[in-house]
Amino acid sequence: MRLHSLPHIALILAALVLLPVNMQAQQYRESDSVKVATLLDEARQQPADTNWMLYFARRLTGIPYVAKTLEVNNEEQLIVNLRQLDCTTYVETVTALSLCMKRKHYTFEDYCRYLRLLRYKRGEVSYVNRLHYFTSWIADNTCMGFVAEPNKPIEAFPGTQELNINYMSTHVSQYPMLVTHRDWVDDIRQTEEELTGKTFPFIPKGKLANTDVFWEAIQDGDIIAICTNKAGLDTSHIGIAVWHVDGLHLLNASQIHKKTIEEPMTMYNYMQKHPSQTGIRVIRLL
Repeated sequence: MRLHSLPHIALILAALVLLPVNMQAQQYRESDSVKVATLLDEARQQPADTNWMLYFARRLTGIPYVAKTLEVNNEEQLIVNLRQLDCTTYVETVTALSLCMKRKHYTFEDYCRYLRLLRYKRGEVSYVNRLHYFTSWIADNTCMGFVAEPNKPIEAFPGTQELNINYMSTHVSQYPMLVTHRDWVDDIRQTEEELTGKTFPFIPKGKLANTDVFWEAIQDGDIIAICTNKAGLDTSHIGIAVWHVDGLHLLNASQIHKKTIEEPMTMYNYMQKHPSQTGIRVIRLL
């Protein structure tokens, strides 16, 4: 696998120790903590070689899609919400649960630590440290040793995405917390400037096919980031890969279906219906 930087297990362990969970600095309902505990308890009864990303992605289907589930406060908190999901919080929830199982940490507090590390740069909870752009999410979580982009898909189906990022700073009215805290816009713009000009390999959507090469290159449970040509953005949607007999499909929190769902269309057909979608990046849990 190609890594942006080598994973350091010591860094991960240190982060978990240095980031004690302050339950008062979090927002969740009792039903959320109960659901996490139940999911982890039930998962412990599954075979050790279970594909955890696929397992939890399917366990979380049917949950209502609600956009901007993290944009509900004036000040940033670690929000745990398994009652409503958007595409990013769905993937983060699945990934945090999977990390708990892979690393044998089984409590709600463990889940919250992983969610915090996944969602925020260096695990520091603040709006400007939230990994708003998924390119930043990939890079930060690669450095943490949680994920990597496997090189096999890119070698077989090369394409390049060049970033020109400015969407949040040029659409402040769409982000309630930025409207309230205008002084945060400069920090967001700095992140955008750091991303702009970077290039990343990806698989063009026209290359997606139901072939042995693809079956080998993309695995069930991989995170799929859909790249976009929409001005100012890097990605427009994310989900979890799952193979059916007819080809690659996506488990995702769907705005179209209004819930988390195993998309009935193949990814190829799905992406043909969205002209702004240009291709995919593949991210794998380590």
